[in-house]
Amino acid sequence: MAKLSIEDLKKIKESARASINLRQGQCRAKVDIHMGACGIASGAREIMKVVMDEIGKRELQDVIVTACECAGLCSREPMITVEILGNPPVRYVEVTPDKMREIFSEHVLGGRVVEKYALAAEGEKTV
Repeated sequence: MAKLSIEDLKKIKESARASINLRQGQCRAKVDIHMGACGIASGAREIMKVVMDEIGKRELQDVIVTACECAGLCSREPMITVEILGNPPVRYVEVTPDKMREIFSEHVLGGRVVEKYALAAEGEKTV
């Protein structure tokens, strides 16, 4: 087995911290990327990459990203659900990388729903 570098250990630490934060609910925002077969075929992996890039370049520690199941609206994929602490989740449809960057900036960072891309605000909160 190869030796671990300091950078490797830092990555492991951050990964563990994110997992602990998720379990303890210590996050401000959560982004669910719908990764069913239809979502993946429609580009959900690229959307996931955009979200991870946005989080990484800002070094955010209070935003959780998850891959979740199909939402049942295959014709509207790729879809994401954004939830800001204390607010109902908002589902976005037909998300492109450019739309994702706008949603991230406006909703995830700014707390403002981007209504032109939103399908619905739902009642159940998880964060």
